[in-house]
Amino acid sequence: MPTIADRLTELGINLPTPAPAAGNYLPVVMVDGWIHVAGQLPMVAGQLTATGHVGRDLEVEAAYQAARTCAVNGLALIQSVLPPGRTLDHVRMVRVGGFVASAPGFTAQPKVINGASDLLVEVLGERGRHARAAVGVAELPMGAAVEVEFVAKLED
Repeated sequence: MPTIADRLTELGINLPTPAPAAGNYLPVVMVDGWIHVAGQLPMVAGQLTATGHVGRDLEVEAAYQAARTCAVNGLALIQSVLPPGRTLDHVRMVRVGGFVASAPGFTAQPKVINGASDLLVEVLGERGRHARAAVGVAELPMGAAVEVEFVAKLED
């Protein structure tokens, strides 16, 4: 049976080294097997890849890809707190919260956040299915177009 590491390789995904917090918070916290990941921006190699407002500056497909990037960064953070002997094969995604910097009248936030949801299911299979919120907002940190937060559970 293929492992999550195998799936990541098949998908051509390399989990990045997690970036440090940009403020007075922890990027990821695990308590009693519950893993909370702070909002992730679409960062690649320290660079923000999607800025502006979806529906004005950015098309849905580009924002969808940005949400996928947020999910990759979230998985990297989850992996970083797993105890020895535990891998992403032991993780169950529980909830995703997605925020989309939206132009006035833009209402396709769920289509954007599907980028994160689809990536999680592609990588984690059934353990990647989750509850979710997809919310339009006026602005996001650093002018990002998308931000995604995660709650996961470490299981046997």
